[in-house]
Parts: sequence; C-alpha cells; structure tokens
Amino acid sequence: MSGPHGRFDCQTILEHHTGGFLKKQALRQAVVCLCIVLCATLALAASDIPKAAWSRPIGLPLENPGVTKDPGLIDDGYWQGAPVGGMGAGTFSRSYRGDFSRWHIKAGVHKYETVYANEFAMYQKSEGDPAGTARVLMTDHPHNGELTSWAWDYPVGAGEYSALYPKSWYDYKWDKFPAHVVLEQYSPVLPNNYRESSYPVAVYRWHAENPTDHPVTVSVLLSWANMGGWFRTFTHDFNGTPNQGNYNQFVSEAAGSAGTMKGIVFDRGRDGATLNEWDGQFAIAALESPGVEVTYQTTFLAQGDGKAVWTPFANDGRLANSTTSWVSDSEKLAGAIALRFTLQPGEKKIIPMVISWDLPVVQFGQGRKWNRRYTDFYGATGNNAWEIARDGLLNAAAWSDAIDKWQAPYIDDETKPLWYRGMLFNELYTLADGGTFWGRQVGTGKQLPASFALLECFDYAYYATLDVRFYASLPLLKFWPVIDKQVLREFADTVPREWPEKGLWVWKTQQTGEPVLHKRKKKGAVPHDLGVPEGDPFIAVNQPGWQDTNDWKDLNSKFVLMIYRDYVLTGRKDTAFLRETWPAVKEAIAYLRQFDHGGGVPENSGYPDQTYDSWVVRGVSAYSGGLWLAALRAGEETARTLGDKTTQDMYHQLFHKAQQTYISKLWNGDYFRYDTESENQNAIQTDQLAGQWYANMLGLGELVPHEMQMSAARKIFEVNVMKFAGGQMGAANGMNADGSPIDNVQAKEVWAGTTLGFAALLLSEEMKDEAYKSAWGLYHVIYETKGYWFRTPEAWDITGNFRAGMYMRPAGIWAMEMTQPPPKPLGPTSGGISTGIETRSATYIRNPRRLDDAVSAPE
Repeated sequence: MSGPHGRFDCQTILEHHTGGFLKKQALRQAVVCLCIVLCATLALAASDIPKAAWSRPIGLPLENPGVTKDPGLIDDGYWQGAPVGGMGAGTFSRSYRGDFSRWHIKAGVHKYETVYANEFAMYQKSEGDPAGTARVLMTDHPHNGELTSWAWDYPVGAGEYSALYPKSWYDYKWDKFPAHVVLEQYSPVLPNNYRESSYPVAVYRWHAENPTDHPVTVSVLLSWANMGGWFRTFTHDFNGTPNQGNYNQFVSEAAGSAGTMKGIVFDRGRDGATLNEWDGQFAIAALESPGVEVTYQTTFLAQGDGKAVWTPFANDGRLANSTTSWVSDSEKLAGAIALRFTLQPGEKKIIPMVISWDLPVVQFGQGRKWNRRYTDFYGATGNNAWEIARDGLLNAAAWSDAIDKWQAPYIDDETKPLWYRGMLFNELYTLADGGTFWGRQVGTGKQLPASFALLECFDYAYYATLDVRFYASLPLLKFWPVIDKQVLREFADTVPREWPEKGLWVWKTQQTGEPVLHKRKKKGAVPHDLGVPEGDPFIAVNQPGWQDTNDWKDLNSKFVLMIYRDYVLTGRKDTAFLRETWPAVKEAIAYLRQFDHGGGVPENSGYPDQTYDSWVVRGVSAYSGGLWLAALRAGEETARTLGDKTTQDMYHQLFHKAQQTYISKLWNGDYFRYDTESENQNAIQTDQLAGQWYANMLGLGELVPHEMQMSAARKIFEVNVMKFAGGQMGAANGMNADGSPIDNVQAKEVWAGTTLGFAALLLSEEMKDEAYKSAWGLYHVIYETKGYWFRTPEAWDITGNFRAGMYMRPAGIWAMEMTQPPPKPLGPTSGGISTGIETRSATYIRNPRRLDDAVSAPE
C-alpha cells in the first residue's frame, strides 16, 4: 500500500467513479486513524519535494523585478505564493516570505493586503538547553505597531520555498531550530473530481524530523484574524471593513481513535435567516493525539501587542487554553492554536492542520445571489466551517497522495525539460485563483448544472472571455471536461439571442472624440464574455467596453472549434453534446459569412476586431482567416458526425473557396502576411498558424499546404522568437521581416498564451528544440528574472515590464501536452490548388488523426 513516493497510500478510499470520498463515517474514520498512526512513524518521504517544483530561498528579495507598464493596473509585486482553496470556493495565498496577503474570497475581486494576525510560528527546544527558540515564520514584520511582542523576521534564506500547484512547501532550515521541519500545503484540487475540488479548505501538513542525538520539542502555532464581514467590497484592500458582531468560539470534539479535534471557529452575528455574501465562518483546527498536544487562545486583539499569545508560546510552545470570548464592538479579533510534540532522536512525524471557510453566498454587483458549488455537499447555512475542517483533517493524507498520483506521470517524464514539467502545474493556479466562480442561483435545484467561469484577469474582469479561453481552457477540458462542456453550452444558449441595450464603444469613442454606442449583443454573434462581477454575469452577457465585439472575426470561429474540440478530445463519444450545440454552431458560421466580400473568407473591418484588440486589421487576415478555415473543417466534420449531409457539403465547398483566397492573398513565399490592407500588412504574426494548431490537435488535416506551414513556422521562430531579446523572452506578437519592431503596443508585446500555442504547433510538427526554446523564454521571464510567479501576465515588452497580471491565457501551456505529431501523408486530395511548391496535401487530410485518448472522458 505504498504511494508513489513510498508513503502509506490512503488513496484506496477514493471513489474514482464519482470523484468523491467514501461517506460512511465509521469506515472513513477507521482508515484515517490507520493513516495517522502510520504517518507518525513512517519515513519523512513527503519532504522529498519533487525536482520539478519551482524553488526560491525563503524571503529572498528579487533584483530588478518587473513592474506594470500601464499605470493603474494591478501590481502587487513579487511577494506571492501558490494559492489554496477549491475551484469556486474562494482562495488566498501565503507568499514565499511567509505572509498571508492575497485574497480572492469575494468572487471576481482581488485584494492584496498582509494580515499580520494570520501567521505561522514555530518553537523548538532541544533537551538540556536552558531555553527554546520561538519565531514567526515570516521574513518581515508589521510596520503599523501590531503584535510588537512577537519575534518576527525569520532569517532570509533560512530554507527554501517550492511550488508545484496545487502543492507548495516551506522547507525550514535555521541553525537555531534543531529539528528539520517542512510545511506542505495544498487544497484537494483533483482531476475528474467535481466534489472535493470545490472545497473551501487548506491543508497544512507539518513534516518534522529530529536528526540530533537529543529529544527535541517542537510546537507550531497558527493564528488567524476573524475576517467576518471583510469580503463585502470591490476594493483591493480591507480599508473600512467592519468587525462589529464578530466573535470566536473554541470547539473540541472526539475523533474516535484518531484523538480529539480542537480548534477555533470565527463567526459573526447575522440578521435573520437570509444570508448576505459576507455571512459565514472561518475555522482553524488540528488533531490532538497521543504525543501531540493542541493548545489554544480563543480570542486576542489582532492589533494589540499579542502578549496573550506570544508570552506562553515563547516559554514552552504552549498556549494558555483560554476560552475567553466576546463580541466585537469594532476591534479586530483573532485566535490561535498550537501543535506541540516531542521528537526522539531519529524520529519523524507528519501532523496536519487546516484552515477552512464557509461563505456560501456569492452576490454580484447587480444583486443576484448564487450558492457556491461546495454547498451541494455542505449546505448553504454558512455554519459548516467546522465540518469542512474535519473533512480536511481526516482526508489530508489521501488528498496528498491523490495529488502526487495525478502529477507523477507528467513530472517524472524525463523526455521533457525539468523547468517545463514544473511550469505545467504552476500555471494551473488560475483555475481556482482566477476570480473563479462555480455555483448556481439561490433557489434553484441541484438537478441544474452549475455555472462556471474564470475571469480573463482582475484588470479586465470579464467572465469566461471566449477569445482568451480558446487558449486557457485546455487544462479545464483535459482534467474537468464536464465543466468545460457546460461553459460552452452556456455560450451556445446565447448565440440565437439578442441583448438590445446600448453601451459605449470606448475605442471608437477615443478615435472620434465623440461618444459611439453599440448594441450589447447581436443575434448570431458569439459573445465575448459571460458578464462581469460588478454586473449580472451569466444573465447579462457581452459586457460593453473597449471594443464592439459583435463584429469580431475570431469569436465565432473559436466557438465552433471549441465545440468540436470538446467532442474529439473526450473520446468522440458525446454526440449528444454536438447535437445540442449544433444549431448554435451553424448560426455562428452563418453570422460570420456576412463579412465575406466574395472570396469565401470573412474580412476584418479596419478596427481591432479580434483578440489583439488594439491592433488594427483590415481585409483578409492570417489570424482570423486561418481560424475560419479551421472552423469550416470542424463544422464539416461535425455535420458528418451528425449525418447532416447538406451542411457537410456546403462547408466542404466553402472551405475550398476560402482556402484559395487565403493563400492567394496572404502567402508571400515565406509566411502568411498579417493582412491585405492595413499598414502592418507585411508583418510576421506569431499567431498566424493558430487555426492550423487547432487543426493538428483535432485531426482536421492541412488547412494550407504543409510546406507553407513549415516555412511560416520557421520564419516565426527565426524572427519573432530569436530576434526578440535573443530568444530569452518568448515570441513577440508581431515583427517586421527584417526583425525590427512594429509600431503597435500589442505587436511589440509577448503574450504568454500566444507563444504557448505556437510552441504546441511546433511540437505537433516535431520541432521540439524550437518549441521548448520558445516556451523557455516565458519561464525565464516569469520564474527567473521578473518575478511573475503566480501572477503570470498576459503580456510583457522588451523591458520585461508587464500588462494585466493574473491572466488566464498562460494556462494554455497544456496545449503542449495535448497536441500530437501529425499523421504521415495520405497522398494528395482532390480540389487542391497550385502553389508552386511540392505539398503533402494541398487541402486537408480526409482521414485525420484520432486523439481519442488525449484527455480522460467524463465517464
């Protein structure tokens, strides 16, 4: 029963077919008791942090970090760390210097402010020493007079922080601490799991080993502020948050032979039975068992000197076991627990702590209330933080092993670069931390599917931005396909509808100097987004703003491709999904044809009418036109699958016409030009082969002759990657053929998601060196030079300074795991066009590759 790293494997209690854990309490507690006993005596294998994890010395400042290049956009700096919290549950982060500072608890809202009462601290004393050493495990200290009695400023560099999301570790190595202690943290974000992946719980497992010849007493303290009422505003900090009515309560309950669960519930007085968004609880808890003592301080003043906590803790690692509690009049309250145990020489222990929260209601800006997904399992009373904490403690080992089992095939694959294997998982953080919403409207039944969406980012706070999720949703599809299909169903439902109200077209208004309005959403247009947190998301879609997206030339094609993608990459079994969305697919294609000026390709309209929304496109374009060719092929194959011969033939003929126009107007012998009519028409665009990338991934064959694809790919790598910062920063979006920059803000930027899509295409063509070189430039900027870990931006320029942090498009790194090499040539097909070069197929391959096993089917 050993796991992938030699640990006891509690994974046997998993219910793989439902994604949940066994619910029978007796069996669960029996298994957990066995896990706890064994974990207390087995080797400290969990401290063997995977080599693929990104690491940095604890608290080490970064020289010359990147900063935002757009004043007014969020820039909290590089003190960040991997987040905890399930998808849609709300998340928070502890930085690699040890402070809890980033808070994404209120759906769609980013807050960054260190709460100094939220801390870990450690006490150690070797037998025979006159006194022990106690220190807050943070390499900084409060600057506002709070908690002055506490010993702050853990030494910079005394240990290492590592992250492989959803896990991270703090490996503490200070010469004043004789025992070696590693903190492992995570939430149960697990693939094909639609239950635990939603839980609002963070697990902190302390791995302690005594390498000395003397017994060592270790105590770990967790303090927490009562944050009731703090998450009710759209501001980026906690200024003005109320504390009135907050109170703390010590709780203790038997946990069978596992011992006694002890902790503190942080609650708040409520007005009536109807919950507000800020109503609910937090809890901190641990298990007391033979040899492990849990002590507590139920209440102390979070902005006081902290002596009630620090004086007893620094003395012997215990707290006063005070149950004193009162209701706040306005003062900030906090509470603390401490785990104390003694390690004999050579002894090792693994002991969990948890933080849980139960804030069941999400209320968006226009007042509509929703219940978070986890309430399907815990109810929506807001009184269940303790129950959630209990499940976290009892399942801590099993969840840890399940994460290891998921990650092992990827991080142990030595055919791929080590940095890449770690980046794969660390860029998944946005799935839970990206302003994520997962839930259903208050008052609706569980029989209705829950809505789900990520924010594009917190600066551009649109839910499920479709042109961006074309890249970003690949890991969601791979690991939670049921969710991704539901998102696309919601988009499909909007296609035949119109939202007639008018909104301001900001870009056009700036161009003309006069207010220019546009209809919110036209019938047949696929919306840019599903709404915004300050509005009424999932109800009022396609939020007016920077551009009029009704006439964008990429959205409809991307929608068609994602529908077919979700069918192919989940095993080509779910024809019901295809059939359900088929009317929207046909209408989306028909809508785009109004922009076809006779050549079979929708033409761009002389404004930034695609995802590069500040880069003007006019006429036939490489990006939008290539997506159109791929969408026609996807539409044709969908029609074939559904037996719609008339539509199949129509798309087939239209593809051939469009292909001829696309090549004749854009191919210049080396690459496909940016477009036919704008001032940048001869630019080399990195994303010019985006349609072919998807075609390769989905087995749609050649959109253009293969030699053209390869020539263009080589040109992009040669110029956009290697002539931009010497290949050290990823691919610039656009370059002139001589390697000089283009005078456009977005052309001069590197977009991480764009580079990753290009790298996936290169991998599909077996250009591995070029693929990993392109992607490494991103890693170099994010994780080595500019400090963008766990806030990966949409873009940076040649200086390395960024725009739009915490962006979702970089999750598209999983495209590099989901794009397979192309099939061997099957010979030319009819209807090809003369190009003057030898091709393996002048149109598309009629029997495309199958990628049935690319992702796990939801079954």
